[in-house]
Amino acid sequence: MALEPVPEVSVIVPARNEEARLGDCLRTLVGQTGESYEIIVVDDHSTDGTRAIAEGFPVRVIAADPLPAGWTGKCNAAWSGAKAAKGQWLLFTDADTKHAPNSIAAGLAEAKENSADLLSYSPKQEVGSLAERALMPVIFGELATKYPPKEVCDPNSPLAAANGQYLLIRREVYDAIGGHASVATAILEDVELARRAKQAGHKLWFHYSGVVSARMYRSFGEMWEGWTKNLALLFPDARSLAVKRALEFVVIVLAAVFTIVAALEDEKIAAVIAGAVTVQWFYLFWKRIQAAHFDGLSTALSVFGLPLFALLLWTSDISHKRGLVRWKGREYAVRKEAETETIVPG
Repeated sequence: MALEPVPEVSVIVPARNEEARLGDCLRTLVGQTGESYEIIVVDDHSTDGTRAIAEGFPVRVIAADPLPAGWTGKCNAAWSGAKAAKGQWLLFTDADTKHAPNSIAAGLAEAKENSADLLSYSPKQEVGSLAERALMPVIFGELATKYPPKEVCDPNSPLAAANGQYLLIRREVYDAIGGHASVATAILEDVELARRAKQAGHKLWFHYSGVVSARMYRSFGEMWEGWTKNLALLFPDARSLAVKRALEFVVIVLAAVFTIVAALEDEKIAAVIAGAVTVQWFYLFWKRIQAAHFDGLSTALSVFGLPLFALLLWTSDISHKRGLVRWKGREYAVRKEAETETIVPG
């Protein structure tokens, strides 16, 4: 009896109540060019049509194991998929992602070229509503500044980061660090895997890439819940940062208004001074936002996302200090320690 060939990559897609997104994801994953691969969709106890949608594609569909006490749902689903996977590499990707035809091949080639044991891309972020356009660039700009990919990729830097929307890891490394079972209680499981890999001497490779895109949230409520869950972990100085960004917004807006008023009243010196303040503060803001790789309209609107970002930081910090966050119909007890270095939730 001939043995089945071992795929180079096992693509694992955890999915909980993702009927609105999963079809687009799988359409872009099926028929990828390059390396041999298998696709495993893990139905994380969905109550909608997620499983039926997955079964309409040439993929393997499995049910997540019963959720153990204390585990996050995503860790449990990812671990269930990893146990069923046969590939030499594991690619964890979210149900809200869309992939270029060479997404798998590009990631694998880059990982091998750079001798990386764990490669993670920060995807191109798609946005729809005005709130998304205003807020998302602010958050991703802050993350790119606080967690520079160059430092993440540097073996001499302790900084570790990853994005669960595209996380490619050697199977042997995944097993050696304990996989998702070793980070079972982590809200930011992607970075915990990255940290464990880096601390064990394995090489990380991380940066923005357009070969994968994602629209993380489809409603304001979903966006609020998601960032409330994550921001206090992403930014351990959440309240301090909230005050700074609120102040930044006030200075930019008031300086701009004062410039216009002074100009209309022919107060030239005052207009020049206020204009200089406006330009200086807005330039620093714009420089930070440019690192987020958003479209021009979103970048332009992002200054109005500053007060919303500040409010979300404060709300997230309160939730984490109370020790409870919610996501996709589940509640999780949280501990703030040790979960502070990541680029995006998955």
